[in-house]
Amino acid sequence: MTPTRLLACLLGGAALALSGLAHADIPNFTVVAEDGRFTPDTITVPANTRFRLTLVNKNAGPEEFETPSPLKELVVGPGVTRSTVFPPLKPGTYPFFGEFHRDTAQGRFIAQ
Repeated sequence: MTPTRLLACLLGGAALALSGLAHADIPNFTVVAEDGRFTPDTITVPANTRFRLTLVNKNAGPEEFETPSPLKELVVGPGVTRSTVFPPLKPGTYPFFGEFHRDTAQGRFIAQ
């Protein structure tokens, strides 16, 4: 391996390691979809900070977690856990809902 190629591999590995650390350091919040509802239905998140939402689907069927602002959709099959990263939110209240249980699966983020 040439010195240039070795340096490129080392730098690439270091960049991957650092990006993994940065990604792991963001706050994580878990929501459980069960019986057509979200628990918890109110989540207080730090304002102006990226965060990760992990959705655990314990429903018998799929659920689609959706937020109109910022626009996010996350479809999760029964028995599946998925996560997504949200951009920093300005202080305020942001509703979310379950597309497949719209009458009962409702909640909100409170950014403060």
